[in-house]
Amino acid sequence: MGLFKRKPIAAILAESNAEGQTSLKRVLGPIGLVLFGIGVIVGAGLFSITGLVAAEYTGSAITLSFVIAAVGCCFAGLCYAEFASMIPISGSAYTYTYATMGEFTAWTIGWALVLEFSVASILVAISWSGYFVQFLAGIGIVIPPELCAGPWNGGIMNIPAALIIVLMSLFLMKGTETSARVNNIIVFLKIGVIAAFIVLGWQYINPANHTPYVPENISGVFGEYGWSGVLRGAAVVFLAYLGFDIVSCAAQETKNPKRAMPIGILGSLAACTVLYILFAHVMTGVANYTSFAGQDGLAPVATAIRQMGDADASGAIIPAYPWLNRAVIFAILFGYCSVILALLMGQSRVFMTMSQDGLLPKLFSKVNSKTRTPLRSNVVFMVVIAVLSAFAPPQIAGELTNIGTLFAFTIVCAGVLVVRRTMPNAERGFRTPFVPFVPLAGIVVCVALMLFLPADTWMRLVMWLLIGYDVYSLYGMKHSKMAVGDGRTRRGQSVFNVICIGLGVLCIVTGFWHQQTVGMNADKTLLIVASVFGLIHIAWYTLRLTRKAN
Repeated sequence: MGLFKRKPIAAILAESNAEGQTSLKRVLGPIGLVLFGIGVIVGAGLFSITGLVAAEYTGSAITLSFVIAAVGCCFAGLCYAEFASMIPISGSAYTYTYATMGEFTAWTIGWALVLEFSVASILVAISWSGYFVQFLAGIGIVIPPELCAGPWNGGIMNIPAALIIVLMSLFLMKGTETSARVNNIIVFLKIGVIAAFIVLGWQYINPANHTPYVPENISGVFGEYGWSGVLRGAAVVFLAYLGFDIVSCAAQETKNPKRAMPIGILGSLAACTVLYILFAHVMTGVANYTSFAGQDGLAPVATAIRQMGDADASGAIIPAYPWLNRAVIFAILFGYCSVILALLMGQSRVFMTMSQDGLLPKLFSKVNSKTRTPLRSNVVFMVVIAVLSAFAPPQIAGELTNIGTLFAFTIVCAGVLVVRRTMPNAERGFRTPFVPFVPLAGIVVCVALMLFLPADTWMRLVMWLLIGYDVYSLYGMKHSKMAVGDGRTRRGQSVFNVICIGLGVLCIVTGFWHQQTVGMNADKTLLIVASVFGLIHIAWYTLRLTRKAN
């Protein structure tokens, strides 16, 4: 069969309804899914980037940026909810795409999800390490700096980042029920501290700090305050919403998923949107947005808490709640744990589903009969992600997280348009309203936010996709359950080769685009890497194309 052959929904549903010792255990209900979603959404984005965005792009109007980003997420969330109620299986956007657009597109989106979950896990683990070291320093325990940072950040290896990946992986291996209990406890702690910040800080809001609400763009530079700054801020704070899509990865561990999945996805997204807007309003109300510039922007909560109090005779603010800083750091540490837990779970579940379809080795779909989890897959990810967290530079991980997610959201929104035409009578527990407006609006918003991301981020996305297509051409294409024989004569390979050649060209183009943005006289390492990488793939897939023609 061809590379664009769709997987029958009947076959997907048969897999999702499988029972027994080698299937995943169904333990989650609607409330558990909402808490699971909140656990992964509320994390690094809220506690780290809000101050910098307010200082550099939006001012007090960061609340409007959160609203715009939430609207884009809502469009995508409605599309996810329809698919999750229609195809309740752990593969998330990968499975939805397989059923609507075929294997090749499904592989593309599955590989993009792996990028999202992997780099997000690394980023959050590294950030957790920084807060953990800060927390220990506050109680008199000092860890040598060279053991808390990777080689690209002046250290040897980031041991705390690696250890938190190992610890969360061990919880995950114990089973979903145990992981869910741990996540629920963490979520209540995290939400409690955020609520305390909002309630206690509300009385110290200074209306002057919100005037003007949208600072004027005096410099004339696009994205520096004004409404262009609000839009750029929306593209950046989108990171704070990442994770609601991971709820769909728990479909096979959910009781009555057709009803519970839409509630989990949309409920967690709605709850976090309200929290974010209130949080940002208080943050920029108690402290002027200019106070979050520079290093203080990396810890915006601490900066705001220092302004919660009354002035003494000299005019200096005496913090009314000095204990709140320690509580916030404590909540951040546990909050990051729930994020890592959910990301690792989503990653292993997507790989498990891809492996069940024959696109990846059987190692990733083997379910342990005692824990009812893909134990071997979890061990592999534990080792790989822990090592990368110990040595990888956090800058690259942060740059790739947003674009991988936005790419997945775009495909899911497009999938709803396709499935409404190709499978209008398929059973659904939830229907996306106002089709085609909602999915089209989701596509427009997601693509627009992607265009606001830097050139080097696009370059790395193209390189990652090419690596994925290499794996697909060497293994997945031949071992797919949709293939006949050895898979070498499958239809659509010429189109596949042409796409890969085009991506090779795009890799070189994005390299030059990045070089132009930083200056043609600047360091050319990325340009050289992109050019060599692109040329190798152009040559390889051109050779495959000519062999196919002959």
